[in-house]
Amino acid sequence: MHLFHAWVARLSRISGVVSALLMLVSVIVVCQMVFVRAVLGESSIWQTEFVTFSLIAATFLGAPYILLTRGHVAVDFVPLMASQPWKIRLAWISTLAAFGFCLLFFYSSLHWWWEAWVGDITTPSMWRARLWIPYLSVPVGMFLLCLQYVSDIWALATGQTLTNDIEFEEVV
Repeated sequence: MHLFHAWVARLSRISGVVSALLMLVSVIVVCQMVFVRAVLGESSIWQTEFVTFSLIAATFLGAPYILLTRGHVAVDFVPLMASQPWKIRLAWISTLAAFGFCLLFFYSSLHWWWEAWVGDITTPSMWRARLWIPYLSVPVGMFLLCLQYVSDIWALATGQTLTNDIEFEEVV
């Protein structure tokens, strides 16, 4: 199972890199849009939609990496005050609840993406971007997030926990 943890961690890191690249490209496109509008006096056609879709994709594709590194802001007052058995119970409750939400979100986003794919739905702008392309980031990101939760659930079930260094260690 250690191979599964390593494989999922690698996928989460790759999705984190893709997320960072999407944010970088978005910044570059915004700079290009400002130049085109302010200096050249032309209108922007595709830039606003591209940046919007890229930042949304970066959010969903970056979520597994954030879970892997425990990078999200955490409110840990209750776990800090709880005894060790309650800390484990809270970890189970929060992990299973979040995993259930992600599964539901993944399932729902598949239908949403499929409708855009089958219907060949495009944006109403002049760019007419095919919506299945940006929509694909939602089920892909949710699937990767579900995989990361499965890895975390397995770690909890086997008495391990992830540290900030992403090393598995025994729960004392």
